[in-house]
Amino acid sequence: MGCCDAKGLMPLEQALTEMQASLSNVCEAVTLPLSQALGFALAQDLKSPLNVPPFNNSAMDGYALNQADLINCSPENPITLKLIGKSFAGAPYAGDLPRGCCIRIMTGAVMPDCADTVVMQERTEANEGLITFSQLPKLADNVRLAAEDIKQDQVVLGKGHKLTPRDIPLIASLGLANIEVFRKLKVAVISSGDELKSLGEPLAQGDIYDSNRYSIIALLSRLNVEVIDFGIIKDDKSLLREAFASADLQADVVITSGGVSVGEADFIKDILQEMGSIGFWKLAIKPGKPFAFGKLPSSVFFGLPGNPVSAMVTLYQLAVPAMLTMGGLKVKPAIRFNAIAIDKLKKAVGRTDFQRASYSVDENGQLVVSSTGSQGSGVFSSMSQSNCFIVLEQQRGNVEAGETVTIEPYNALMD
Repeated sequence: MGCCDAKGLMPLEQALTEMQASLSNVCEAVTLPLSQALGFALAQDLKSPLNVPPFNNSAMDGYALNQADLINCSPENPITLKLIGKSFAGAPYAGDLPRGCCIRIMTGAVMPDCADTVVMQERTEANEGLITFSQLPKLADNVRLAAEDIKQDQVVLGKGHKLTPRDIPLIASLGLANIEVFRKLKVAVISSGDELKSLGEPLAQGDIYDSNRYSIIALLSRLNVEVIDFGIIKDDKSLLREAFASADLQADVVITSGGVSVGEADFIKDILQEMGSIGFWKLAIKPGKPFAFGKLPSSVFFGLPGNPVSAMVTLYQLAVPAMLTMGGLKVKPAIRFNAIAIDKLKKAVGRTDFQRASYSVDENGQLVVSSTGSQGSGVFSSMSQSNCFIVLEQQRGNVEAGETVTIEPYNALMD
């Protein structure tokens, strides 16, 4: 039973579980050049078409040889080998390597047949085609073996992996020019409220600037989604219904901010019930209790609260994991740590509280965290000055200075 019909508020964990269970990937696979694939999710497991490295090669500038030729080598018993050729990257030595001989070799060059070890040049003495060694190297020293990094047909990156700048050169080393990925998720963003004004417009009595749309779109830009900006829609049921219908036709996700509370001019719940369905409405979290999740005929709906901190917290904690699933990405749990609270924190039992804070390491190497000030849902300066959430459990009350709390450092979407 959804929380619209239940007594009380739905716990955050239950809301996340129910959303994930009702969602699936909605994005089709497309093929992109590797140079354009950054930030996209892989549409299938990426298997290597070759061994990496593809051949045995030298990890040092030095001399390739057969280690057995130096078996009795020591500072007291140096051994001299005859230099018979060179192997450079892209220009390998093509002949045989007889016993008692060595090959000049450069980093990345192919190891000659019969050579099994490389001695770096700084540990040798060269004199008119003769190379003297004064110590026994380890077998296979300074040699990169074929396939020691990646084997042919090995799964290098899994389906749903988001391609990072670390992945692009890895894929390039496999010789893959084109990659199959999921297309971008299309997200429509709507701000609702008679009091909202666009930036640059003069404010009348009771007006405020629409900051939520900017914060939502800024965060979405780091998700690598296609944003469709519907701007500000007045608190008019017919205008909102028209905007919902248009957004539903164009987007996979519709996000609104404002209009999800219980005021007389809050029409979004009614429109969602008429056009689609409500999954849940109002959660046991703070800030962000009036968060709505539902479905329209062709899209998924997230209704964020109008207060700016509430909108950002619910977008980050609830809507983002859902959109990752819809975009074919693997959802990773948030990284959280224990820290010592520097300040006393006010907290009422009953809701999971995301308090804005700043963490650091003190002179004793202890992770500590301090509040960034007023935690009101309209005080966005507390968010701007923070680098983490203090996550206070639903049944926890006030926190005294010196107590251990859980912190969640902001990830790359917010930092």
